[in-house]
This record gives sequence, structure tokens and C-alpha cells, in this order.
Amino acid sequence: MITNNALSEIEKISGEKLTLGNLIWSIRMCDEMNQVDFAEKLGVSRQYLCDLEHNRKSVSPKKAKQFAKKLGYSEKQFVALAIQAIFERDGIHMEFMLKEAA
Repeated sequence: MITNNALSEIEKISGEKLTLGNLIWSIRMCDEMNQVDFAEKLGVSRQYLCDLEHNRKSVSPKKAKQFAKKLGYSEKQFVALAIQAIFERDGIHMEFMLKEAA
């Protein structure tokens, strides 16, 4: 899982609140991959990846979980960011804490 400290650092570097799109962009940059190859890794089109990275598209929590699994990152973190994007898109200005089911 990405720690709160790491999230803060990513937000400082990007100059904006962390979204699933800019997290995926950061991962792609760290992996030094172009959009075509990274999109293939995720199983999406290059245009879809571009739209996601620029926060023009959002993903379902299910798709976010699939992305996390493919990339080897925390499913919980990716799902939380996908749900937060849904809240923001719908004008719900709340934050939530995601907890694993027993």
C-alpha cells in the first residue's frame, strides 16, 4: 500500500490532490514506459490511458482493483481513489475510510 507520507509527497510533486489518474501517470513515469506499452499492460487503449491520466475518465472500483493487481500495487488504494473520484464527480464533498471486509 502507498503510505500517507508517500501520498503527500506525490501531491507535493504534482501540485494537486492525488487522483487515480495522476497516480497511474506517476507509476508509468517511474517505470519509464510510454503510453502505448503501459496501456497494453493495463489492457486498455492508449487514448483511454491518456484520458485517465488527465482525469477526463474515471474507472469503476472493479476496474481500479484490476489495474492495481496488474501493476502490483495496493488494490485498496486504487479502489479508494476510484470511489473518491465518483464522489467528486457527483458533487459529494466527503472523504471516507475504506476498510477490508472480514
